Amino acid sequence: MSTRIKTLLDELNKQQLDSILVTSPANIYYLSNYYTDPHERVVAIYVTTHHDPIMILPAMETEDAKAAGWNYSMIDYHDHEDPWELFLAFLKKSGKIPAALGVEEDNLTLSRYNSIKGILPETEVKQAQELLASLRVIKNHQEYELLKKAAELADFGVQTGVNALKEGITELEVIAEIEYELKKQGVQAMSFSTMVLFGKKAASPHGTPGSAKLQPGDMVLFDLGVIYEGYCSDITRTVAFKSVNDEQEKIYQTVLEGQLKAIEVSQLGTAVGNIDKAARDHIEANGFGKYFNHRIGHGLGIETHEYPSLHGKNTLPLEKGMCYTIEPGIYVPQIAGVRIEDMIFVTENGAEVLTKFPKELQIVE
Repeated sequence: MSTRIKTLLDELNKQQLDSILVTSPANIYYLSNYYTDPHERVVAIYVTTHHDPIMILPAMETEDAKAAGWNYSMIDYHDHEDPWELFLAFLKKSGKIPAALGVEEDNLTLSRYNSIKGILPETEVKQAQELLASLRVIKNHQEYELLKKAAELADFGVQTGVNALKEGITELEVIAEIEYELKKQGVQAMSFSTMVLFGKKAASPHGTPGSAKLQPGDMVLFDLGVIYEGYCSDITRTVAFKSVNDEQEKIYQTVLEGQLKAIEVSQLGTAVGNIDKAARDHIEANGFGKYFNHRIGHGLGIETHEYPSLHGKNTLPLEKGMCYTIEPGIYVPQIAGVRIEDMIFVTENGAEVLTKFPKELQIVE
């Protein structure tokens, strides 16, 4: 039995939960090394203290799951079959109907909840989202190496974007250059939609790239990441094109100083909320507090956004093996938007910054 499934079983025993149905693609990948985007079809792993785990998946994916390393039983179904009825038949045959079943509430739709209750009316359905999140939050050395490589590719992506800047080029054209060059490096997919924003558009933290053309005096915000062997990277850099005015420079330096303060406090045992506080206090002291309107960062691993959420009220202490982002920003409408984001890996000596692209203000000629 795999180490990760054994660990999950240990946690089930601690929480007096005999079974769990894992349905999110990320957690299925974590337990099986098999990643799939099932669309509307059901893919799940049933882990129980009563017998070996079993995977539920479309019959057309059976061989792919085996090739990925799944060595346990499967319920593989065709599109005309009801996977829930097949799951119930399996449970009846095993003679072990779960008394309580853990589920991922963030991933389970109302329709699927109703399907589960329909076949298991006497089973108590319990929330097990945090149980699974707690398993993934501490990364091992192999995961560290994958995250480090993903970070290197993200650095390459930003450098490619900076190299592409020229007067009149559009945001989408820069994105095309970035993704084309990353494909040539063997990157199969970005970890989220690549963001390149020019000028005033960068003052929207989640702006939408389009046909805006680059002009002298624009700040350019890059936010991108890749998936490397199942693990995600995430980086943001902001540069100036041709020139920078005093207000833009003040905003940039305030963000940079705040980010460095947040990295500095990222030590073993530090409460997550103190990371947010370190950057936010500095930004507020410089008069931009209302323009920093999001948390300092988020966990990172198989998913771009995963546990923990690095908001100011989170008291979770940092532990060796955690990976997360630190990404303060200041977004002043009609003036400028600046965000600087790095991937952080917690070591016994404190924060290791995995993303290496320079952070000093660059004026691209």
